[in-house]
Amino acid sequence: MELNLTKPIAFIDLETTGINVANDRIVEISIIKVNPDGSTDILTKKVNPTVPIPPETTAIHGISDEDVKDEPTFAELAPELVRFIGNADLGGYNSIKFDFPLLVEEFLRADVDFDLKNRKLIDVQNIFHKMEPRNLAAAYRFYCKKTLENAHTAEADAMATYEILKSQLDMYNEKQYEDKDGNVSVPVKNDVDALAKFSSQTKNADLIGQIIYNKDNVEVFNFGKHKGKPVSEVFQKEPQYYDWMMKSQFARSTKKVITAIYLRGFNKASVNLKS
Repeated sequence: MELNLTKPIAFIDLETTGINVANDRIVEISIIKVNPDGSTDILTKKVNPTVPIPPETTAIHGISDEDVKDEPTFAELAPELVRFIGNADLGGYNSIKFDFPLLVEEFLRADVDFDLKNRKLIDVQNIFHKMEPRNLAAAYRFYCKKTLENAHTAEADAMATYEILKSQLDMYNEKQYEDKDGNVSVPVKNDVDALAKFSSQTKNADLIGQIIYNKDNVEVFNFGKHKGKPVSEVFQKEPQYYDWMMKSQFARSTKKVITAIYLRGFNKASVNLKS
């Protein structure tokens, strides 16, 4: 079905240096502007972010510092982008939480007024999640072809979870999965170790994932202003950050983990002083 438009809508996707709206920068922007007559105009530009692109980010989108070193900065591109978008409404995927706020941040850094107030914002991901709920009852309908009775009672939910896993094994037992690095495997198989590994989003150092292990197996923060930074290095430079965490409403299990890291660094420093 073609869109019923009275003004253009610009579908925007960004590739960035990271996922922190306040600090990260755009390295590529693509805009597909759909006009009321159904025609489309496309503008895609690589952008010099003026800051290094982390290797783990390059591994995801394939854009390196070398790829953008001779490209224009966002400030240099901003006037062209504003002209291209014009008065269009905006569309995207996970765009209300990420792409649109980051785009506005970039315009503000460039001292360009890009106002969203008179634009309609459409987020395709939000439509997807609202129309195809990702809850237990929806999973039970999808995998087991049954309606979950007595939802939100512990026993019914636990039994449904067990039945869903068995159905997932039937459905995906021979299905290949390709990860972000291009590695192909059959991870959903009747093996608890394999299922546990595939279930995890990150390798957590604490129970709730506020401290995780990076690719070098070093504990790093997974939240806040120090996200991605080694915990031990932050505590060494800012011991008051450890004090703040211990006094704040973090889980006891998280406090136990950061205390172990803090003491490990303290003991290492003491050994170095003695030697």
